[in-house]
Amino acid sequence: MQQPNQRGFRQAQGAAPLAIRTKKYQLSTNTYTRMAMTQVWKKEWWYALIPLAIGLLPALIWPSWWWVGLAVLLTVLFVLLRSAQITSVTQMEQSKPLFERFNYEIDQRQILLRLNEKQGMNLNWDMIGRAQRDTEGFTMWLRSGQAPDEVTGWRRWIASTFDVPVFLLLPLRIFNSPNDIKLFDAMLRRKNLLPVAPVAAADAPAA
Repeated sequence: MQQPNQRGFRQAQGAAPLAIRTKKYQLSTNTYTRMAMTQVWKKEWWYALIPLAIGLLPALIWPSWWWVGLAVLLTVLFVLLRSAQITSVTQMEQSKPLFERFNYEIDQRQILLRLNEKQGMNLNWDMIGRAQRDTEGFTMWLRSGQAPDEVTGWRRWIASTFDVPVFLLLPLRIFNSPNDIKLFDAMLRRKNLLPVAPVAAADAPAA
């Protein structure tokens, strides 16, 4: 599994003078867990059918409720293990950058996550795989990390298939003006991270 700080966080290089600057915001571990779980199980729910099917196959030859119980147990174990992989991100030392209190400085070159005047980290736009906007704000999902070259075969398939989602969450309320929201929305559309058609959402930050 690629850890969040292995996905391109680097020392900040400074934003452009006309960058969009936000108020400080800290992603809570509860919010991360809820959103990551939703993302994973929305996409991967059908993987839970695999251990269920494996457990039920012997029942076709030797009918027994024991096989049904085994199938359910295998399915529950898979769900618990995959969910634990996601929740463990909030406890890992290398994941701490996800949950720092940042303000964002965003321009055409990069997204700068600034801790203070001297410290920060930057992400290039090519590290963002997709974005989403709703009535609460913007979510930008980072591209999945590549497994190391020495990881091959089924281990590489598992590492790439059961990756842990990493994202930046920018609520509308952290923007300093409705104009900044519009500029950021337009920037995401120019970079093909949002669809061209406008999304129905409030343009003003919540009070």
